Amino acid sequence: MEKLLKTAQSLFKEAPNNIALLANASAFIMDNFPYLNWVGFYLKSDNYLILGPFQGKVACEKILINEGVCGKAFFNNEVIAVNDVNLFDGHISCDSNSKSELVVPLVKNNHKIGVLDLDSYLFKRFDEETINAVKAIVNALMGSYNFSS
Repeated sequence: MEKLLKTAQSLFKEAPNNIALLANASAFIMDNFPYLNWVGFYLKSDNYLILGPFQGKVACEKILINEGVCGKAFFNNEVIAVNDVNLFDGHISCDSNSKSELVVPLVKNNHKIGVLDLDSYLFKRFDEETINAVKAIVNALMGSYNFSS
């Protein structure tokens, strides 16, 4: 995981703006974590999370804060890993092929920006090792996120 994190840090520090940063981050995660069918960002705008850069099929464009896995992870500022999305009360289905989900809040200087959302076509895809790796990548990502761009 150390090599993966160093590669991510190197990629992220070169980003000219936040759109490029998030776009490359979603591609990097999609390329380096197997069994995923969607990786992307939802960014806070008023009372919603709005679709940002992603890899995968078309997705829901806006999610009310505190709804679905993404909204709850953002609202509660907590990582949520769901082994079976069909059992998550209030799950918002954008792709019926998604079976499990991992959502990590994006926070910089105590300011909640949005979430990173990973979907898999496998049940129970997100083990502790994967969760920790994605959290470390998000931490590196937030180090390069610039509020002025």
